[in-house]
Amino acid sequence: MTKIAIILGSTRPGRNGEAVAQWVYDIASKRGDAEYEIVDLKDYELPHLDEPIPPSMGQYTKEHTLAWSKKIASFDGYVFVTPEYNHSTSGVLKNAIDYLYAEWNNKAAGFVSYGSVGGTRAVEHLRLVMGELQVADVRAQVAFGLYTDFENYTTFKPAAGHEDVANTMLDQLVAWSTALKTVREAS
Repeated sequence: MTKIAIILGSTRPGRNGEAVAQWVYDIASKRGDAEYEIVDLKDYELPHLDEPIPPSMGQYTKEHTLAWSKKIASFDGYVFVTPEYNHSTSGVLKNAIDYLYAEWNNKAAGFVSYGSVGGTRAVEHLRLVMGELQVADVRAQVAFGLYTDFENYTTFKPAAGHEDVANTMLDQLVAWSTALKTVREAS
């Protein structure tokens, strides 16, 4: 069965992303079309990129990198749950992505974002990064506004309609993740 990681892209105390990632997981787990798992960057404690050799060489030397590599390699696709900080994604998510290369190749990604304007600028940056990593990103995206989907900017209360968009994104993600298995198997 296709395996999809829901990557929680913030480690900030009091982060809104934990509720958002759980919301995605709750929707996804009802579908039955893939195995879904929340992958919390907080559990990996990756320091600022500290590997001496570029990730494209695949010659990891640190235990934290090897653990991260093993986890990411086990998935066929990813839902990145990202905040928007200063018109981009979080530093911790970008750092975690930058640790690896081949583990991401020929897989698919979808995005769920949140921020003052729905986190859409963070996703635009992530889409550029995904292209370099040979990740096929899907068109449908869930974007939560801090003003409309969070009470007092902290309590997650998604507006109606987001679940339909999430299911569309997951439909696209599962389709691409499944199709790209053949590409990975051929190489």
